[in-house]
Order: sequence, then structure tokens, then C-alpha cells
Amino acid sequence: MNDSRETPLAAANKPVIGTRRLKEAMARPAHLRIFTVANQKGGVGKTTTTVNIAAALAMGGLRTLVIDLDPQGNASTALAVEHRANDGIYEVLMGTTSIESVVQKVAGFPHLDCISSNTALAQAEINLVPMVARELRLKEAIDDLVTARVNAGIGYDYIFIDCPPSLGLLTVNALAAAQELLIPIQCEYYALEGLTQLLETYSIVKKRLNAELKLSTIVLTMFDGRTRLANDVAASVRSHFPHELIDIPIPRAVRISEAPSYSQTVMTYDPGSPGAIAYMQVAREIAERGRPFDSNVVSINYKKGESA
Repeated sequence: MNDSRETPLAAANKPVIGTRRLKEAMARPAHLRIFTVANQKGGVGKTTTTVNIAAALAMGGLRTLVIDLDPQGNASTALAVEHRANDGIYEVLMGTTSIESVVQKVAGFPHLDCISSNTALAQAEINLVPMVARELRLKEAIDDLVTARVNAGIGYDYIFIDCPPSLGLLTVNALAAAQELLIPIQCEYYALEGLTQLLETYSIVKKRLNAELKLSTIVLTMFDGRTRLANDVAASVRSHFPHELIDIPIPRAVRISEAPSYSQTVMTYDPGSPGAIAYMQVAREIAERGRPFDSNVVSINYKKGESA
């Protein structure tokens, strides 16, 4: 989208329209939903998807927590939380600090919290190896946090765990701690390569560590509808995962890429942009899928390209 082609009136009204969309309340889930966002292929929009869906849900009035489990700390950066000097998820996994003590509020989001990563997390893959129940360290910590929050009357509605681009112990910990797996798939060449290995890891964790885990959500990222390749990838995913796919592709957009450099999500950086609107639609669909069943309520069905 070329902003220079917009009329002054359209440019002035776009943030207002986008902000109004973002403030619409979303359906509270029947119970806490914990998502692991994983794809061992790098550069597929995994962290971007995590922070923007979490921000959208929080803007919809839902209490949301992001756990940055990637040593690069990109989710922490995008949410503008301190992660270089502070204790974070690494210290929790090592048992040197409590998980409650490392929860940080995200500025500008009354309902959004973050547990940051730091550079020490790069050592976790090695330091976890000799530990007892090493695959369940994160699950045990999250269970403690959830219990404390519920007892305080401020329980979370959603928890998102942003994984590193690998299938090591950190990702296994995330899969063991979650109820649902969300896979971002890039609409480009090699998009599906490696997905088989991820699904094999998912199956092993489900069988041996976490019977409740299910592959519930797939999101298409970096979609350019002008190219045949992007449409072919989308069609392939649609045919293989018809129930898991949220068929609202996230467009390849400059605003989405720019936002983290300003320590923001695209939801606040440019709320009227196509990327922000698409992530809002995806978040609303996730919320609709998790709402308590009510025979008198008709679910919202988003059509491709329709605004939230």
C-alpha cells in the first residue's frame, strides 16, 4: 500500500477508524487457552504473529500474557519490555526466581503482560539437559502462575508462548505446557518444508508428555495475492488443514515489518493498515472459536478480505 496516494481525508481518518475497530470487545473464552506458536523455519512471521494476535486480544478486553521463549528476545522488543538487564524466563526455567516476579506490564495495554527473554536463555538448551523432568519446567511454572492469578481474581484468558526457530528443549517445553499449537506458515517457497518434522515432534509430545495438546490453528503469513506462488501455498494449506486454517492471510506489508523497530506492534503503530486489520480479524476468529457455546449466538464468519 502506497500511503502517498491516499487523500488527506483518508489519511487523517485511517487511524481513527482502525482504533475504533481495535477497541471492540471480544468474547471471553470458556477457559484459559494456552498457545504455543512454533515453526522451526526462521523468518516465517512467528514472533510477529504472536505479539500482534496477543495485542489484538488484549485490545479486545481479554487478559493476555506473552512468554518470550526465544533467546533473540524479539517479542520482548516488539512489546517494549525491558529484557537485557532483568531476570526473565531463563531464570524461571533454572529455578532461581519465581515466575510471578518476572511478569511485566506492557505499556499502553491494560490487559497485556509479558515475561521477557534475555541473552542467558541461549544457555538453556545445555543447562536443562541434566535436570529432572526437564521437559516440564515451563509447564510447572505456568501452572504456578495460573493458580496464583486465579486465586487473586485476575486470571488470564490467553497465554502465548513464542518459540525459537528450532525443535530443541525450549520448544519441547513450550509444547508440553500448552493446550494448543499455532503454526504460522509463510506463503513462499519452501513454506511447507520442515512442517513434517514439526508435526512429528508435536505427535511425540502429545503421546508422551501432553495428551491435551492439539494442533488448533494455522495462520498464513507474508501473503501476496498478486503472485501465483502465494496462492498455490494457500491452496495447499487449505486442502491439507481445512479445519485448523484461519483463512485470513496476513499480507506482506511494510508497516508490519517497520513496527518492531519502533518497539511497537502493528496494532498500535498503524491500526488502520491492512496488516493490523488482518491480525485483528485473525484474533477475533480465535476468540470466536474459544467462546462458550451458546445456541442463541451465531458465530461470526469472516469472508476473505472483509474488514473486522
